[in-house]
Amino acid sequence: MSYEQAAEAAAFIRSKYAKPIKTAVVLGSGLGSFADQLTDSVKIPYEEIPHFARSTVEGHAGQLVVGEIDGVAIAVQQGRFHFYEGYDMEQVTFPMRTFGLMGIENVILTNAAGSLSSDVGPGSLMLISDHLNCMGVNPLRGANDKRFGPRFPDMTATYDPEFQQIVVDAAEEISKERFDKGRDEEVTDFLHRGVYCGLSGPTYETPAEIHMYRLLGADAVGMSTVPEAIVARHQGMRVLGISCITNFGAGMTAEAIDHEDVMSTGERVAEIFKELLRRVISRMGP
Repeated sequence: MSYEQAAEAAAFIRSKYAKPIKTAVVLGSGLGSFADQLTDSVKIPYEEIPHFARSTVEGHAGQLVVGEIDGVAIAVQQGRFHFYEGYDMEQVTFPMRTFGLMGIENVILTNAAGSLSSDVGPGSLMLISDHLNCMGVNPLRGANDKRFGPRFPDMTATYDPEFQQIVVDAAEEISKERFDKGRDEEVTDFLHRGVYCGLSGPTYETPAEIHMYRLLGADAVGMSTVPEAIVARHQGMRVLGISCITNFGAGMTAEAIDHEDVMSTGERVAEIFKELLRRVISRMGP
């Protein structure tokens, strides 16, 4: 996808919503209801946006919602595009290219993920501190357009440390309010921190693969987020990543993994997830 195509998509979105937007949110499986909280919102189906792909996965509404939350204008992807759907990496990450040309500076990437830690069970949230790209391809492979970013971008701090602290502070407040806990814990009972491993899918992992990823240092596995984070950083955008833990990795329990369970778990934690996002976005600023 070219710079000109991204510029065309950005101009189309701006024609539908004129207010400047500095933060974008990508919602993972079962988390789409967050977009319903926006006020003065405009919903734009992906098929109307030039060069956007179509989301084909259950739990992904397939539209961009622009509006305000607590007075902050944001853009929300209610559904994303996945590599396993048959799209190439340029299509998967095209929304990030578009957001960059819209002047968006901050991106919050969320996903549904499987836990590789027995201490972090379904219904928890995991703040992504770093990632492993095990998808077999890098979205920056190929010719580099310097108008997007440098040929060899640094990935040392892909997930912004300042944004991570904002999430921890907000989670501690929620924990204190809802569960009568103090603020002296590094993380709360519902929020943990860890390394996300991005895989191509669409199959869930085998027990042997889960064992391997645990040895590599992964704390959760999923089928998204990593390409978007790489492209966002390529453009100089600040990235925050949060996983909704929906299941344990294969072989960690006797239960099989089912997408319906993934969806239902995402919906079960939606209330606290939405409250956390609301507070984080307010503190990231307009």
